[in-house]
Amino acid sequence: MIVEFPLRGEGWVAVNSPADRIPSHGTNMLGQRYAYDFLMVDRHPRMHYHPAGWLRTFLVGVPTAECYAWGAPIHAPFDCVIVRAVDGFGERSRVHPVLEAVLAVKNALTFRPSRLPAILGNHVIARGGDVFAAFVHLAPGSVAVSEGQTVGSGEVIGRVGSTGNSTSPHLHFQLMDSADPTVASGVPCSFRSYDVSRGDTWERVESGIPRRKDRIRHSL
Repeated sequence: MIVEFPLRGEGWVAVNSPADRIPSHGTNMLGQRYAYDFLMVDRHPRMHYHPAGWLRTFLVGVPTAECYAWGAPIHAPFDCVIVRAVDGFGERSRVHPVLEAVLAVKNALTFRPSRLPAILGNHVIARGGDVFAAFVHLAPGSVAVSEGQTVGSGEVIGRVGSTGNSTSPHLHFQLMDSADPTVASGVPCSFRSYDVSRGDTWERVESGIPRRKDRIRHSL
């Protein structure tokens, strides 16, 4: 399915993408076969997600709300009806990569369906025809839609955060064939248009699937 890119601003990278491997997250569970993780980074070769360097980030962590992606608006990628809108989960005030990685592994090893809300954190699931889009790990208090609401393509549905099973502020986005991730299968997804950074210029891509090293933005 071809949809609109759900984020604005420059510097997004798909740190997990079906362009690089399938399943993109190493598993078909929870409808994740073709899922994306979008992280905002700077132009440093190591793609920092916070103004601090990697040494400081790994030693003492960084404030969550200072990460580049945090608070970025998330836009509906197609006309849809909201079937699930969950808010109220808090997030840790600091991001520490080692601690976050340990917690992520622990959550994966101990997962059971009853713990799904805590894994997803604040999230929205929207239906467009027979396809469901999931937007996961939203910032606390940022969910801007309610269940049953009709939303037009491009409208803001929430903001990027780091709730649930998240290692840093980012958007986990996927299409699936059911509103229930525990039984859903992933649906392939490409984006109608976006720009890829090529040095000092931007190259437009139509109906593309961004790769891990592509630094992208919504087409202007």
